[in-house]
Amino acid sequence: MSRLTVKDLLDARGKHQFAMLRVETLEEAEAAEKAGVELLSIPPAMIMDRQFRDAAPTAFAFPGDNFYEIGDTADFLKWAFPLYKAGADGFYCSGSLQTVKAMADHGLPVCGHVGLIPSKRTWTGGFKAVGKTLASAQLVYQQCRALEEAGAFAAEIEVVPQAITAAIAAKTGLFLISMGAGPAGHAQYLFSDDVLGQNTGHVPRHAKRYADFSREYARLQQMRVAAMTAYVADVRDGSYPAPQHLVESDADVVAQFCDWLALQD
Repeated sequence: MSRLTVKDLLDARGKHQFAMLRVETLEEAEAAEKAGVELLSIPPAMIMDRQFRDAAPTAFAFPGDNFYEIGDTADFLKWAFPLYKAGADGFYCSGSLQTVKAMADHGLPVCGHVGLIPSKRTWTGGFKAVGKTLASAQLVYQQCRALEEAGAFAAEIEVVPQAITAAIAAKTGLFLISMGAGPAGHAQYLFSDDVLGQNTGHVPRHAKRYADFSREYARLQQMRVAAMTAYVADVRDGSYPAPQHLVESDADVVAQFCDWLALQD
């Protein structure tokens, strides 16, 4: 199977529901590839690692970071070009519309962000749904329109009422990536931390846990502590190192060395 293209994603709108994950490690990327996850959000450094494409050869990969980690429009372009050369398929951008347009003008596939944008949550009232009132639903649609006009091909739509997402999906040409915004999105997006149960704090309503890695990590931590405690005890009572852990020398070599050493200042 060859890697998906932007055209493939746009052509599949409403015909196929894509699965998307945010992965943080090569092991997670490899697992996602083997599981059939088509779209991956990844740390920018991962795309520069040649092992990434060995781990996930067919995944459509979006490197992404918050706008305040990257900078202004010029900084975004300098950030994106090497990643594109290294094999990035698209770019998450929470920067300005000017930045989105500049990237799109250079032929870079851009995914914007609408609804609850965590890095800009102060403007919509914090970590809460956006689009539950007429004014905020209008805002989400206007954000989509603006991104589309700026040249973005996709938008992450986050924590928006599903009926509002469905109405917007019918009116926009964007590829909508739903994070807690309902099945009308053209892809469903979760973090691998949530899917794998690696979080020990608050779990968002839209997240679904499919494994309990946090419990396994706790078990492994107990094993680490037990093993290291036994090691400390062995060191202190002389059980370690034992003869099988040591390197020996011929007795005559040791004797000659000691005779030589006694003559040294």
